[in-house]
Amino acid sequence: MNPTRRKLMAGGSALLALAPFQRALAAPEFRYKYANNLPPAHPMNLRAKEAAANILRDTKGRFQLDIFPSSQLGSDTDTLSQLRAGAVEFFTLSGLILSTLVPAASISGIGFAFPNYDTVWKALDGDLGAYIRSEIQGKGLVVMDKIWDNGFRQVTTSTKPINGPDDFHDLKIRVPVSPLWTSMFKALGAAPASINFNEVYSSLQTKVVDAQENPLAIIDTAKLYEVQKYCSMTNHMWDGFWFLGNRRAWEKLPKDIQAVVAKHINAAGIAERADVAALDKQLQSKLAGKGMIFNTPAPAPIRDALRKAGFYTEWQKKYGDKAWALLEKSVGKLS
Repeated sequence: MNPTRRKLMAGGSALLALAPFQRALAAPEFRYKYANNLPPAHPMNLRAKEAAANILRDTKGRFQLDIFPSSQLGSDTDTLSQLRAGAVEFFTLSGLILSTLVPAASISGIGFAFPNYDTVWKALDGDLGAYIRSEIQGKGLVVMDKIWDNGFRQVTTSTKPINGPDDFHDLKIRVPVSPLWTSMFKALGAAPASINFNEVYSSLQTKVVDAQENPLAIIDTAKLYEVQKYCSMTNHMWDGFWFLGNRRAWEKLPKDIQAVVAKHINAAGIAERADVAALDKQLQSKLAGKGMIFNTPAPAPIRDALRKAGFYTEWQKKYGDKAWALLEKSVGKLS
């Protein structure tokens, strides 16, 4: 073999050896945006980052998921519009907010329906979740199988702890702008006021309202412990995030990439659930250390008060008998 031929063969071998590295360095075939409204340090974003790395690895660099936390791409309403238009490929949204497009999505937030996480996951990984996902798909969106956790909501007050239904009477409590919240607290005899979240601290400080309700993570990050004394672990509403996708963008992906993306996003959702539950335990101790006084009222008397006030019957009519039956299959009789 002449020297020139040997050099050409050696060069060819080197190029073949470099090929996998060149493919790894090449621009991804698919680069999709994922938006959410939570800060980068929240378990949702930490687990999404982990999923993105796993997807990039398992698709051999063909699919890259870029994460945009903290509502960087717009408000929830804006981002939902972008998702539907295809400007954003993925978005996580609370079922309570998604209900503006998919009414059934807020059924998971019915007051005092879920006694614990085991019941939540039984329902939303089961028949109720399958029903909600079918309703979401009916609006032209893709939705992953596993819902992510935003936690149970608790009531804080500056005046007294909530020990039972009577403590809600005439309580001036801030609620989000939502018929589900307003009707629940009115049914308990409270005086709910719909106030934007950016005004919650000042409204509590100036006594426009005496109480509010949110998951512990929000109570901590918004420093509501500075203007609230009591935190009653009412667990009155559970909230979670559906991982939504633009259907056209999803259908552009080859089946093997779809499988990898779905596998890692659903696995990340399961892991995030455990993270949020652990975080809640830490936060209770942290907030108690900042002076908040905690108590845990029995849910049954409050649920009975809602039943007597017709709250469950009203919402059963709004959601329809099919959805309601699936909810009660998991949580027991409500209305």
